[in-house]
Amino acid sequence: MTCQICGAWLPVLAMFCGECGSSRTATVESRKRPDPRPNDTTIIARLPRTTVVISVPIPAEVPAPVRATAVVTAAPGAAPPAVSAAALPTRVTFVLTFSTGQVASVQGSGLIGRKPLAQPDETFDDLIRVADADRSVSKTHLEFGQHDGDFWVSDRVSGNGTVIRRPGETAEALEPGRRYVLPRDTRVEIADHSFSVA
Repeated sequence: MTCQICGAWLPVLAMFCGECGSSRTATVESRKRPDPRPNDTTIIARLPRTTVVISVPIPAEVPAPVRATAVVTAAPGAAPPAVSAAALPTRVTFVLTFSTGQVASVQGSGLIGRKPLAQPDETFDDLIRVADADRSVSKTHLEFGQHDGDFWVSDRVSGNGTVIRRPGETAEALEPGRRYVLPRDTRVEIADHSFSVA
């Protein structure tokens, strides 16, 4: 009789192969080890790349905010020329009141989350940390900003998503990456917490 694993000759009463140590009754099929991690990888069907829908028009280049006062000179004895207010960008103040008791007054752009962090090529005016011991809010959960005096928010692919409740309208779950314009008195739910826009 020969070993079914290595092919070595086996004595009549041998229980194991002297060459490979396999049992006399072992076969190639019985020696195959089961996969220890049969389902550790999930195959994700790749969808065709689509463009992100933006709900408000954004200029190609956003001008830097004007923080310095313009200096205008006039000839001696002449009245100084008028400076047009339309030339200066307008920034509206919005107050965000959180369910945690935090209150933030914002005028520009920013991020909201447990530990918000801008990407290396991004610049924001405010980084607002939400106190969340249960960690339901993502580290960088939401982005906000202004356009023509309107306040907008955009979900940053958060783990638990974002829901907005505009006054007099039904709740709407945000599509990640899309900007949603919010009127004042809108409630924004970020996981287990929320804030209102005033």
